[in-house]
Amino acid sequence: MLHGKRILLIVGGGIAAYKSLELIRLVQKAGGTVTPVLTRAGAEFVTPLSVSALAGAKVYTDLFDLTDEAEMGHIQLSRAADLLVVAPATADLMAKMAGGRADDLASTLLLATDKRVLVAPAMNVRMWTHPATQRNLAVLRDDGVLTVGPNEGDMACGEYGPGRMAEPAEIVAAIAAALGGGPLAGKHVIVTSGPTHEPIDPVRYIANRSSGAQGTAIAAALRDLGARVTFVTGPAVMPAPSGVTVVAVQTAHDMATAVAVALPADAAVMAAAVADWRVANATGQKMKKDGSGKAPVLEFAENPDILVTVSKGPGRPRLVVGFAAETDDVVAHATAKRLRKGCDWIVANDVSADTGIMGGTENAVTLISDAGSEVWPRMSKTEVARRLAARIAGALA
Repeated sequence: MLHGKRILLIVGGGIAAYKSLELIRLVQKAGGTVTPVLTRAGAEFVTPLSVSALAGAKVYTDLFDLTDEAEMGHIQLSRAADLLVVAPATADLMAKMAGGRADDLASTLLLATDKRVLVAPAMNVRMWTHPATQRNLAVLRDDGVLTVGPNEGDMACGEYGPGRMAEPAEIVAAIAAALGGGPLAGKHVIVTSGPTHEPIDPVRYIANRSSGAQGTAIAAALRDLGARVTFVTGPAVMPAPSGVTVVAVQTAHDMATAVAVALPADAAVMAAAVADWRVANATGQKMKKDGSGKAPVLEFAENPDILVTVSKGPGRPRLVVGFAAETDDVVAHATAKRLRKGCDWIVANDVSADTGIMGGTENAVTLISDAGSEVWPRMSKTEVARRLAARIAGALA
């Protein structure tokens, strides 16, 4: 997967630095080579000897080492690799990158490189959600820096939330995707996500209770396997993943148009919670109470069925995956939906209020295909996405 690829790995200072040792091993197992750079803070968590032993290469630490400058200057070092990877990328390192600072070897290499950069953030949840970090993240993404993670979970500090560094295997997949590798390299996949908002008037709308978390995770998982992803998203709570083509929409009609424009594709994953109905008599002015006690009468019209259009229309992708959010008789309703809509697979789940799935971080799905139904255990939406992406890669192989 990474045969002959050269990775310059910058190890930042944080407890997640221990994962960099496994990352080195996995990159080498995939056929790549690693040139390690250890920050001063990183050396507080892993030793230069352990990093060097695993990488089978010299560890670079000091910007002002004259011997190293004679052998390989920092400019050459920053450009000799195929990809620069920062793992862990601490809040401080990200701030330096966003501000264009170059006061040590790691930050100088990142500023001097002409190659793509992939960062794997890792920090306390409060640091990750702090407005300053999110501003820096936005700057880096605008600059073309790729990201992988962070994940959500328990942290060394005892807190829980987003901020855990992505696992080494995830980072390797992201490296392969950044370098054009992975089992979905050369494949185009359309992913729809989030709700649609159907206006009643300028301040009110009808929508489904979708955060967009599952669709976002699927887009990221497909990207990590090398796919070129067009991500058509309604106004979701979850931010769109980096490294994909984002098409933001509001209504079902908007989404249908965006999907049609995005075709052709090798696969389409229709994870959006599209409103079945729109308000036919929506008004351009805010509806107001007039004291009469009479409620406004809303007239509804059926929205376009995007899944049917994609499944049965011209330019059909090789694989079309639909979603079925049900509250009763989940498998029966989803099986009937697959046949009615004409898609290849249906990912069905129970979104009853007591499941906590709609808007939550976990999912429990049943994958329905010609072969029957396959029940997956309850797991994180990220893991559901990875499993589904792997199945899609196998189907398109």
